[in-house]
Amino acid sequence: MDEKKYAKLEKEISPKTPLMRNVIFAFLTGGTICLVGQFVSLFYMTFFDFTERTASNPTVATMIFFAMLLTGFGLYKKIAQFGGAGSAVPITGFGNAVISAAIEHKTEGYVLGVGGNMFKLAGSVILFGVFSAFVVALIKTILVKFGVISW
Repeated sequence: MDEKKYAKLEKEISPKTPLMRNVIFAFLTGGTICLVGQFVSLFYMTFFDFTERTASNPTVATMIFFAMLLTGFGLYKKIAQFGGAGSAVPITGFGNAVISAAIEHKTEGYVLGVGGNMFKLAGSVILFGVFSAFVVALIKTILVKFGVISW
């Protein structure tokens, strides 16, 4: 079978991707996760006297905790199946990546299984996140030093 015939055959038998349906479900899922995050932030500002700026740190930690809890109970997988890319909101996706790797490698032991594989997927996120933060901080420091912007 030549390349053109194979491509035509593949196109005929491959199921059609419901693109619009996937986009809507991803939007709804990601929007719902962000809405929950906004409520968590408002909770910290209302009941714990955080400001809008300082409430972000406990909000991020709480959202990671929620994602890890949902992953542990097997619910985040169902959310991801429904919402696709919408469930990959960076903070909750990070929590899901860490815990799902830990659960997957639990049978290999706690040190070499869980400890050794827990950050396999999330490690690249941490690495590039830290590097990006360093570059942004370096650029901001230079701009502040030359008086272009202020802290």
